[in-house]
Amino acid sequence: MSQADEDVTFFERERDRLARDITTGFEELLSSTNVLNRKLEEVLGMTKEYDTIAELWQSFYQLMRGPLTDEEDRGEKMGLPGTGGHVVAMKQSQGSETR
Repeated sequence: MSQADEDVTFFERERDRLARDITTGFEELLSSTNVLNRKLEEVLGMTKEYDTIAELWQSFYQLMRGPLTDEEDRGEKMGLPGTGGHVVAMKQSQGSETR
């Protein structure tokens, strides 16, 4: 029976050692996950700060650009004549519409 007692104790020792290894691995995983979470929160915080700065510069740009015309409000930007980007468009009057 002495051999059986040694086998049981060896099994229990190995089980306890493996349980400690697994516990240590989970603790390291939890620690690494917490570090990753903090870094992601920092990145998200920075992007929010950049969004605020970008909005500020956009409003400054719009202010310096001046009031927009009707074509610019609709996003129709005219190119410069002679560059191929200039489009001559004629607006129809309300009386000349065909149905």
